Amino acid sequence: MEWFFEPGHTAAEFCVRHMMVTYVRGHFKNIEGKLRYDPDHPEKTSVSVTIDARNLWTGDPDRDAHLRSPDFLDVEKYPEIKFSGDEVEALGLHDYLMHGDLTIRGVTRRIAMKVLGLGQWETPWWEGGVDKGPKLRAGFTGKTELNRHDFGVDWSSPLTRNGLVVGKIVQITIDAEAVLLTP
Repeated sequence: MEWFFEPGHTAAEFCVRHMMVTYVRGHFKNIEGKLRYDPDHPEKTSVSVTIDARNLWTGDPDRDAHLRSPDFLDVEKYPEIKFSGDEVEALGLHDYLMHGDLTIRGVTRRIAMKVLGLGQWETPWWEGGVDKGPKLRAGFTGKTELNRHDFGVDWSSPLTRNGLVVGKIVQITIDAEAVLLTP
């Protein structure tokens, strides 16, 4: 079955230590991608996702500009973050481990993401103020951690006692809403 990720309802969040005492969170909205998924055969799932890195938002315009700069994501040179997953292990009835290739700043690494299937539901589908549904939707949440240095994102500044302004480990959470294209 072929699905697409509805951009308005699919987002990614990142979370990283800041100044050794707290966390900073940021978001990417309007993620686009395709999904091949059959709930009866989840092991055959594949996914392809593109994130527009220029749309990064943390709530602080100066920080957002710094994170978009060559010190971090260098969005002028690398405007997209991509993930392509093609290997799924079942961990439970609705829990999976998806393996795939993540590309940030032109560097591709194989990662594993824990995915929870949140279920499916027939819903309205509004186009131009008219309900052209129903459409089948499926929801998923994915979580992973990565070392940002593995992707060439290594800016920081030292603090006393071997501290860092920005931590190395980034926690990522994906909230995805997929809409069925073909049964």
